[in-house]
Amino acid sequence: MNVTELKIEKFESFLLDVPTIRPHILSMATMHSQTIVLLRITFSDGTVGLGEASTIGGLAYGDESPEGIKVSLDSYFAPLLLNQPYKSVGGTMLRINKNIVGNRFAKNAIEIALMDAMGHRLGVPVSELLGGRIVDHIPVLWVLASGDLSKDIAEAEEMIASRRHNVFKIKIGKRSVDQDVAHVAAIKQALGDAASIRVDVNQAWTRWQANRGSAMLADAGIDLIEQPLRHDDIEGMKQLVQQGRIAIMADESVQGPKIAFDMTTAYSADVYSIKIAQSGGLSEAARVASIVSISGAAPYGGTMLEPHIGTVASAQLFSTFPSLEWGTELFAPLLLKEQYVNETLDYVDFGLTVPNSPGLGISLDEDKVSYFSRK
Repeated sequence: MNVTELKIEKFESFLLDVPTIRPHILSMATMHSQTIVLLRITFSDGTVGLGEASTIGGLAYGDESPEGIKVSLDSYFAPLLLNQPYKSVGGTMLRINKNIVGNRFAKNAIEIALMDAMGHRLGVPVSELLGGRIVDHIPVLWVLASGDLSKDIAEAEEMIASRRHNVFKIKIGKRSVDQDVAHVAAIKQALGDAASIRVDVNQAWTRWQANRGSAMLADAGIDLIEQPLRHDDIEGMKQLVQQGRIAIMADESVQGPKIAFDMTTAYSADVYSIKIAQSGGLSEAARVASIVSISGAAPYGGTMLEPHIGTVASAQLFSTFPSLEWGTELFAPLLLKEQYVNETLDYVDFGLTVPNSPGLGISLDEDKVSYFSRK
């Protein structure tokens, strides 16, 4: 079948609720499970593409929720795509963006599915549709988010011994600055040079707290602070960068290419978390990464705690980056008690091996999808 004759014949979305292996504590929420929007698009040639969207703590983190994403997909995106002539991923995403404002997470799920299907159709991994991979293995950190000091240290030591992770991010911001710094410093002291320690404040600090906390964390040997201030406090972030005490990462602030351009030209971060969902899709995330790299800042592979499909889609993109100095945080599949895909991702030697099969290289375990689907 000629690609110009293709149509999308089926557009299916599902809500899955999958429990986590332990409570995942952030400054704004505590997660005991992850809700996932699973998307399956079937083309008239029989090709199937899988997409996925998830948020962190429902609406506690951002302005999109899994339930809202599903409603938007079914009510607005599906009528725009079903039984319409399909020519290309880019052309379809352009039509979507002309007709639907915002909804970056939903758009990302669709573009993942479109690229997955195209990869299957052409017999190449998604990375080849994004310029071609440079590496087959990318570094991945682990988040220590139990909030319990002894548990966090034991968990990190186990990860180092098994060569699964040797870089750790610690969620802080719920307690006082002194309490948080004491907790983080104790972990760093226990692990020593065997591990790199970073912290994620998730916008919880005021400028005064950030100034004080950054100095204390630098003295404790911590390598990086992620999003210490509100996402819109670009000037405050810039001031922290200018102090030069410790690397500052922007995360929640980075909501697409335009904001990335504004922040990089203002020198408002040393490192930028590239998230495909937060950017509005793989193509937009690639644009963000290009802007960051051209500015001289460092791109970092972020996550919205997307499990297997979103993680592999992110990994396909990140494998095309010329540099990943600060690595990635594509650990979300390991946070779930069970998986709903047939493939087990290869986490080895402190990182993730990027699948090399056509498309994403992921297929669904239909029994598990049915089991975890919200009825």
